[in-house]
Amino acid sequence: MDGLFESELAKRGDMVYEYIRSDRQRKRFHGMDVHDSVYLYVDGKRGKSLRPAVLLFSCGAAGGNEEIALPAAAAIEIFHTWTLVHDDVIDRDSMRRGGYTVHEEFRRRAIELGYDSEDAARYGSSIAILAGDVQQGWSVSLLSELADCGVDPGVVLRLIKMMETDVVLALLAGQTLDVQYSRAPIESLSEDAILEMLWKKTGALYEFSGKMGAMIGLNTKDEGNEMVHSISQFTGRCGTAFQLQDDILGVVGDTKKLGKVVGSDIKEGKRTLIIYHAFTNADSAQKMRLSKTLGNEGASDAEVGEVVDILSDLGSIEYVSALADRHIGEAKRYIERIPQSGYRDLLLMWAEYMVKRDF
Repeated sequence: MDGLFESELAKRGDMVYEYIRSDRQRKRFHGMDVHDSVYLYVDGKRGKSLRPAVLLFSCGAAGGNEEIALPAAAAIEIFHTWTLVHDDVIDRDSMRRGGYTVHEEFRRRAIELGYDSEDAARYGSSIAILAGDVQQGWSVSLLSELADCGVDPGVVLRLIKMMETDVVLALLAGQTLDVQYSRAPIESLSEDAILEMLWKKTGALYEFSGKMGAMIGLNTKDEGNEMVHSISQFTGRCGTAFQLQDDILGVVGDTKKLGKVVGSDIKEGKRTLIIYHAFTNADSAQKMRLSKTLGNEGASDAEVGEVVDILSDLGSIEYVSALADRHIGEAKRYIERIPQSGYRDLLLMWAEYMVKRDF
């Protein structure tokens, strides 16, 4: 089953990236730095394509033609990409997908052009912010191409409005909370508050991906349609489980597989549910170690390793893994309302993949 799903996932990824990388799309972007920054994460090691894939699966599960939904799948991948570019600036990460982040890549290019270190860093961040802005606009343009594929223009306008209001506001609220929580006392937070932040930061876009696929498949503007509701609730809950698994991999994953530095969340002081669970169950000595290392960007690998040991000893990683599985179980209750089909089977396999992956 894993091999079958990975083959189907790769097929959708190929479709989406062929669309995004086409000459017709590339010629929109003028100037080497504009083109290169916008395409850096697209031309390099591509993403897992989980959002566009579930959009296409949802379209098929609703009885639609996934080929018609391809512009939307490309749009959601580019929309997700701009959030990564800006997120990397906020977190000051230097690696993404095994290569340099946009701001780091263009900082290095500026150094080669003779910029001093401060101006080079400012240039890199500026290019990354602008690249993300361009990508957000590009995602709207891609979504508008649905009208050329036979989707009711009224449906297209509804989807654009939802993406640029509901989804953007949820994502930015989640990202804001993530930044604020990293400086808040851990004891001031709660599990529900952290889960809400995770849903806004990650689950909302997955929910919208499923909703959009179903609405395109049914060619309807009715967000309250039973099938649209069931699919979107399913994908949203799976999206939260995805983020919980991502937080686990950020602690115990393989740097080579992940394409980013494992342990960076600890140095950045991220208030993940793993950290919250550990802190609320730690003794005084363990709390002292956690407090000393969390948010300490100069922490050594050994100090980060000690924190990871504490997270493991207190059962925090296991706790969050079980919670992710519980979210998947809750999601499956919604998918039971969807008629049997090969696409429904793919949605179920996608759900399992969200929490079983190791990258």
